[in-house]
Amino acid sequence: MSVNKQKYHAFRTQLRQLHDDISSNLTNADLIRQQITSLQNFFQQDIVPLTTQYPTEQSYQTEMSKQLRLLQIDAMFFQGARQASTAKGRVNALTERLTTLIGYCDAILKM
Repeated sequence: MSVNKQKYHAFRTQLRQLHDDISSNLTNADLIRQQITSLQNFFQQDIVPLTTQYPTEQSYQTEMSKQLRLLQIDAMFFQGARQASTAKGRVNALTERLTTLIGYCDAILKM
């Protein structure tokens, strides 16, 4: 496995862990935000500097960067939710965005 694929695999593993944590009712907003910050740091330090072999890989990286920023915003909205129904909707938004990011990683790993 190439170094690039190893980095994407590690990133996907982190995304899945956060997805599983949130899906299993992890409702500590501060912990979720810390994990998202860790994901963003990993992405910036380990994924962005990779040289791309395929033109579409750069497009995926750009989209992943955008989705990570939106994920952080979703976490802030989750933290501000006061009602259970609102919090549930925010959790759904977080898991959907994580699913999208995992899908991008899978697509890159299949290249």
